[in-house]
Amino acid sequence: MLRKLAEVLPHAVSVAVECPEEPYDGDLQPGDVELYFRSRGQFDVSEMDVVVEVRSKWFESRASNRQDRADGLCEAVEEATGLAQVGVYLSLPVAAWSQS
Repeated sequence: MLRKLAEVLPHAVSVAVECPEEPYDGDLQPGDVELYFRSRGQFDVSEMDVVVEVRSKWFESRASNRQDRADGLCEAVEEATGLAQVGVYLSLPVAAWSQS
């Protein structure tokens, strides 16, 4: 299930956050999407099977419909995994990104 999730998340996240300021053309490049997986720790408390946290730079066009974007990504994860307890946290901070 995690392999399948790793395969579908880059595209699903890109669709969820695409906007005029950062359009998604389907051709992901290094740094476009970073995935990190972590197992539930001994002291973690959650009823979720999977939680996906997305951080992407704030743009008004993203922020205006962020709930729809989170809902769509949640549905994509549910479809890809068959899991019923999926959480998606979409954060849009004012930020900058640089990479080499």
